[in-house]
Order: sequence, then C-alpha cells, then structure tokens
Amino acid sequence: MLPLTKQLTMASSSSLFLLAALLALASWQATAYDPSPLQDFCIADMKAPVRVNGFACKDPMAATPEDFFNAAMLDQPRDTKASKVRSNVTNINVINFPGLNTLGISLARIDYGPLGVNTPHIHPRATELLTVLEGTLYLGFVTSNPNRLFSKIVKKGDVFVFPKAMIHFQMNLAHDKPAAALSSLSSQNPGVISIANAVFGSKPPISDDVLATAFQVEKDLIHWLQSQFWGNTNY
Repeated sequence: MLPLTKQLTMASSSSLFLLAALLALASWQATAYDPSPLQDFCIADMKAPVRVNGFACKDPMAATPEDFFNAAMLDQPRDTKASKVRSNVTNINVINFPGLNTLGISLARIDYGPLGVNTPHIHPRATELLTVLEGTLYLGFVTSNPNRLFSKIVKKGDVFVFPKAMIHFQMNLAHDKPAAALSSLSSQNPGVISIANAVFGSKPPISDDVLATAFQVEKDLIHWLQSQFWGNTNY
C-alpha cells in the first residue's frame, strides 16, 4: 500500500489533470463561434485583396454612419410565388451589410405563402432564434443520433430556438393566408445547407449507387429526384 503522502500527491495530480481538461474543453467551446472582435468595429472591405477568415477591415477613420445602416425594409412582405416551396428568405448578413463583420450576428426574414415551407436545412456556423411575426407555423429541429425530433406549433409573438448546426424547418399551416418570421443568428455569416438540395442537387451529383443504397430505393427514383433539383434556383 502506498504511503499517505504519495496517495495525496497522486490525487492532487489527478485533480489538476481533470481541471486542465475541463478548462481546455471550455476554451474550445468558447472559440467554437465567430471570434470576438479585437477593436470597436471592423467594417468589411469587400475589395481588399487580403484573404482572411472573414473579411479584412476598412480603415476605421474612413467609416461613416452608413456603414452601420442597412435599408433592408424587413417590414415589407416578400413574394413567395416564384418558389416551388412557397417561401422566401431575405438574409441580412456580412455579404450585404459589411458593418456586421466580426460582430457575430445577422438577421433573416422568412416569408411563407399558404402552406409554404422553409425546407429542412442547417446553419453550420450559427444558432437561430426565430420570432413569429404573423401566422401560425409548424416547426422543429432534429438532433444528432439518435435523431430525436423537437417540434411545436407556434403563433404570432412566439419565439423558438434552433441549436447550432441542427437540421430544422418551418411550415405555414394556413391554407389561405401568408405567414412571416424574423430570425436572429449568432454569426455574421451563418451559411445554409438545404438538405434536399445538397443531397439531390449537388454538382457534380452524388453517385446514384450511394443514394440508392442510402435511401433503400431504386435508381430510377433517385434519377427522378435529382431531376427536380438540377438547375433549380428557387430555394
């Protein structure tokens, strides 16, 4: 049996190792989202030749109030008739609002026609907080394995959160009137991967052998599904 002092030393070392591991994990989690700004602001310079993770900064002395403003008209409904899925997403992110660069936030207005759907998709870099502006929506998200679905029917004024990188969706339940929502996202550039588009509309296409095996269907059905997405820009 080890002496008491030796046991205490080993226990202390184990505790320090555990603490170091927890701190490392916490540090990794802290850097898993958009990095924190190192200055008051960093207006994106879209014409800069420098390639960085994000966008290079415009000279802060050249910044004006217009750099922090976007006449987005998010109070105005958008047309949903041109979309096969009867929805229209208006994104306000660093691409069209350079003042958001390094600030870790963006917005999106989602308009839904009658029975319109914002189809299953993920934002690889952001958590999404959705507020219903008008109408009644059925929405939800699916976790990683074992793929549990969390869904709910929400109404005007309700708020629902979609955790980062979870597959999620919304649908307008009304047959005869539109709906709308406003989403806040925890990234200046959340990105979006629409599941159906990615699987059946990728360029070049995913092998039909792979898809037929994955979905356990005949290749003819895979070819038909792919034909619905190739060249489609209405999603």
